Amino acid sequence: MDSDGTRDARGTHANPVPRPTTPPEGGGVPPMPTRAPEVPPSYAPHTSQAPSSVADWLDAPRPAVEPGIWRYRYRRPKISRQERRLAPVTIVGFFIPLVAGLLLWSLWRHGSIPYQWAILKLFTPDDWWWAGTTSPKGSEGGEAIRVADGVFFGLLVYAMARLGSWPDIIRHVVTGRAQPARALSAAVGALIALAFVFPSAFGLGWDPLPVQDPLFSLIVLVTGDYAVFASELLTDGLYALITMLVLWPFARIGGWWPYAKELLAARAKAGEVERPTVDLRPSQWPDLREAGQHQAADALTGEVRAGRMNDVDCARVGHMWAMARARARLSAFTDTVLREGAAAWTHPSGDRDLPGRSDRHDLLAGQVRIGQWTAGDRVPAAYGGAGAALGTDTLGTSLLAVGPSGSGKTRHLVRPVVEFLGLQALAGRCAVVAVCAAGAPLGPDSAYDVVVRLGDPASEYDLDPYADSDDPDEAAAFLAEGLVGDLDTVSSQRAATALAQLLGPYRTAYGRFPTLPVLRELLEGEPSALESLRAALAAEEHTTMRRELDARARQYAGAGDPAPVLADRLAVLDRPVFADFFGADRTGSRPFSLRAVAHHPLRVRIDLPERGHEEASRLISRLLLAQFGAVATTGNRAHFAFLVLDDATGAVTTESVRRMQRLRSRNAGVVLALRTVGDVPEALHGPLYAAVGCRMAFSGVTTWDGSRFADAWGTQWVETKDVAQHTVFADQPMTRAIHALRKLVTGRAVTTEAVTVRQVERERWSASELAHAVPPGHAVLSLTSVQGEHAPPLLVDLRA
Repeated sequence: MDSDGTRDARGTHANPVPRPTTPPEGGGVPPMPTRAPEVPPSYAPHTSQAPSSVADWLDAPRPAVEPGIWRYRYRRPKISRQERRLAPVTIVGFFIPLVAGLLLWSLWRHGSIPYQWAILKLFTPDDWWWAGTTSPKGSEGGEAIRVADGVFFGLLVYAMARLGSWPDIIRHVVTGRAQPARALSAAVGALIALAFVFPSAFGLGWDPLPVQDPLFSLIVLVTGDYAVFASELLTDGLYALITMLVLWPFARIGGWWPYAKELLAARAKAGEVERPTVDLRPSQWPDLREAGQHQAADALTGEVRAGRMNDVDCARVGHMWAMARARARLSAFTDTVLREGAAAWTHPSGDRDLPGRSDRHDLLAGQVRIGQWTAGDRVPAAYGGAGAALGTDTLGTSLLAVGPSGSGKTRHLVRPVVEFLGLQALAGRCAVVAVCAAGAPLGPDSAYDVVVRLGDPASEYDLDPYADSDDPDEAAAFLAEGLVGDLDTVSSQRAATALAQLLGPYRTAYGRFPTLPVLRELLEGEPSALESLRAALAAEEHTTMRRELDARARQYAGAGDPAPVLADRLAVLDRPVFADFFGADRTGSRPFSLRAVAHHPLRVRIDLPERGHEEASRLISRLLLAQFGAVATTGNRAHFAFLVLDDATGAVTTESVRRMQRLRSRNAGVVLALRTVGDVPEALHGPLYAAVGCRMAFSGVTTWDGSRFADAWGTQWVETKDVAQHTVFADQPMTRAIHALRKLVTGRAVTTEAVTVRQVERERWSASELAHAVPPGHAVLSLTSVQGEHAPPLLVDLRA
């Protein structure tokens, strides 16, 4: 006995999607219940995570990172010792100016610098000095010498700081540290500086630096009297001023003021006892509490603690909360949560998880892990060793994957992406259509809402070749692209016109589009079919359609008429194996329209015909890509729409490439998997690589395919070192004897090395590297997000 699917054991109910009592008349949208099915409080949905770990999963850190990095519990790698180590030239640049400054200061103190007092005597009266000397007559000359010492010392310190690598040393030792280590390091430096400025205050016996005495001497020279220092207020103020001037650069370096403000703010926040604190852990639903929805937050917190919510439920409720805030429906959101709890807004299928997950997903961050970025010299530090992940932000720019059979495209890329998007569909965020060969390992039938098996009489669903369109021109456009879009000899525009000249009159006459056998007869110009259609249009109001039909009749057998080619391509689908498909109104089947994914978060899998129908499979893939590009770029849609082609051979056309460029802005995307780029017309290689934002080259690609990726990824500037060894030829007899003895001992001539460092522009990945340097189970992946962020092409270990 079938139920709604929430109380049955997984996979035991007959129909995975709720079924109507009678087949729908118009089109292939599975029926949508008006509300989620009731779930008993003891329901514990199947999940790859234990119920007790859902709260930990919600509270796990997910920092903002570069595109393609697995965010779940990600930690940025610590800078290695090699990267933190100062360069020898930096250390030398610190000590050489210091030694030079000490030498100049010693010479200044001993009066050994030529003309060092000439400037001082120029700015002071002559009666301060003995004639022809720099010996002061009175106290004024002595005070002037102290001021000159202070000025020279200040200029010397400034010159050493500017000419040396002191800023680099300070950044390495002090400013590169986190608080409070930065502030403490600067404080230690400030104490050392004060000990040299005021040694007597610290009980030290060395002479002070010329900072205090020059200032006092300058005041004496300006005022002309020592009595000014009788004021203790002035003297203490001067000492305070000198102390502040010494501490000011250390305060800037140590970030004392910002750190003090942070401490004061934290203390003030801790002192606000009367203000209730909000637990910011995601498992406590802080967004709901900040919006005043405490009842809903408490209910959801209880559901998480009781183990009645899994990751899909959390993602689904979070998505509905975002929509409720955007639409100002907070009270309706709270009522639904209080009434239904964890089962609120359950997917119409009744499923709250997928059966038998095989990959790692993080629905809170919207990512699926596909491997691990390998570490290397040209790999950014943030990526080395981190998990490689795909999300809707990167899949929204579409992805092109190229690799030979057996390289792992389905196992390592298509299956994880389809499973991830299926989970997103259960959360109400996505609609996914997976197109694959019959028997492809993309999950059981119970993981999908709609499964279309073309050519299988047991298939419950049929495929609508017109995508439930009511516009003859639109239906003719993507039908023409599917039939002859890969041919250079037939214009898609002329083919669409020929089809529209038949589809329009037929729909006007019968209220529906013709089945493929009937359309084939009309294209071939079958007299009985044309006369029957013309008779159905005999009424006066159908004059326009009769004119369309007459125009088509005049073109039959004419030069350049696309109808024969269209009829030949339709003959590929008008085979006995497809007799009950493509709108044939087979008993017990319902047509599925790809337009349904633009309205509902569906999980759809379309199985292409088995062996022996390769041409039909390529034609159907091309038709589905054309239909998806048409339906995904029209209308307003809140959820993400995605199409996955496990084998896109022959599916890419000029029009489909143009549509792919518009999918990014329409919240949609596609995955195209190819065995080789040669399966795409050569004229479309460049436009295809430009249309997709993510590119993936699997192990085993040929150099011809690798050259396309190398061109798309471009070049970068790298630093190279060329080392040349030159033999040393000595002129002196003794030196020649020593070189001969050294050669006799070592067996090598005496040489010297010449190192040349230069910047050169090289390919990020060359065609040869992609063909021969990518190990099995690996791929080179580059990503672009819908926000425009880029991840360079890096090597990914798909088995990690």
